[in-house]
Amino acid sequence: MKPAVSERSTVLLVAAVQFVNILDFMMVMPMGPDFARALHIPTSELGLIGGSYTAAASVSGLAGSLFLDRYDRRKALAVAMFGLMAGTVMGGLATGLPTLMAARVIAGAFGGPATSLALSIIADVIPPERRGKAMGTVMTSFSIASVLGVPAGLELARLGGWRMPFFAVGAMGLALAALAVFLLPPLRGHLDRKTDAEAVSFGDLFRRPVVLYSYVMTATAMMGAFILIPNISAYIQQNLAYPREHIGRLYLIGGCVSFGVLQFVGRLVDRYGSVRVGLPGTITLALVVYAGFVAVPPWFPVLAIFIGFMGTSGFRNVAFNTLTSKVPRPAERARFMSIQSAVQHAASAAGAVLSSRLLVENAAHRLEGMRTVALVSIALMSALPPLMFVVERKVAEATGPRPS
Repeated sequence: MKPAVSERSTVLLVAAVQFVNILDFMMVMPMGPDFARALHIPTSELGLIGGSYTAAASVSGLAGSLFLDRYDRRKALAVAMFGLMAGTVMGGLATGLPTLMAARVIAGAFGGPATSLALSIIADVIPPERRGKAMGTVMTSFSIASVLGVPAGLELARLGGWRMPFFAVGAMGLALAALAVFLLPPLRGHLDRKTDAEAVSFGDLFRRPVVLYSYVMTATAMMGAFILIPNISAYIQQNLAYPREHIGRLYLIGGCVSFGVLQFVGRLVDRYGSVRVGLPGTITLALVVYAGFVAVPPWFPVLAIFIGFMGTSGFRNVAFNTLTSKVPRPAERARFMSIQSAVQHAASAAGAVLSSRLLVENAAHRLEGMRTVALVSIALMSALPPLMFVVERKVAEATGPRPS
């Protein structure tokens, strides 16, 4: 029998797994212009690459909601991570847009459940009063992926070709996933807590208003982000003439700033609540998007815009992810998180595909329509704070004395 693992060790192991999961997704977007040139894909179609991953993650997350709560979280996480890495390696073998999209569909089909399981583990192991800090730690994997992973992947692509990052991440992911599965103890506590009050059906989950509001909040946040994110690398290179050889440095500096922000924002959420932290984060993010992508020319240099976008996105995301982690009951967390992952990825796919329809690559290889994309992103962002207010209030009403 495995010895008990401390809360801190569990959080760090889950963060390591999430680092690989996030890196697998993140590295594809900044490398877009590289493989677009090699595989003769128009850069205005890059949203379809991101959309294929997120659409598959949405379907698999919804399917996983029907059965993931029946299994040990550790074993389920192992299956999801090994499938994700197989899809990543296949991406490095792609020969054109159809085969690359197929590889990303496979990666997304396993990556979606991997994310929901990782967040379910944190929600199972960490009590509510410390969960904001734990979520902040896990979400620093986004910053670490930006600080270390994405710049390294971009350099690998520049020096060894665009296929190399796929193979490198696949190998690293297999090693980290195996380590986490070996060190984590069996995670079956949610199976032992299925009381009559908690063992709700699939339909019962959707009849709770707080759940529906939470999913709408997640969809709004993710669509607002991913109508923009897949096109940032191509836009700053092709429209703003930012050098390709400096893209890695851009992600390195932006990731460092985001990492610093996430070190304290989780504590702010624990102290002041999600709405009080998420509101200024959302307002600032909207201002950054306007300054960088609506205003022509941008109000600030590319580096300043990118740093602002990374930092304020992380600030807002910790707030609303911590809030959503408090919505489900213990025995339904994997089901809730799986459906949330499905909603998140469906909204991301919708945003990415919509951007590919709004953008056009002209004869000078510049993207036209970015201003419209950015304005739609800001409009979606504006709906998030009111939704967070409603969800936070309903969580407070629903939880009361019930243990989380």
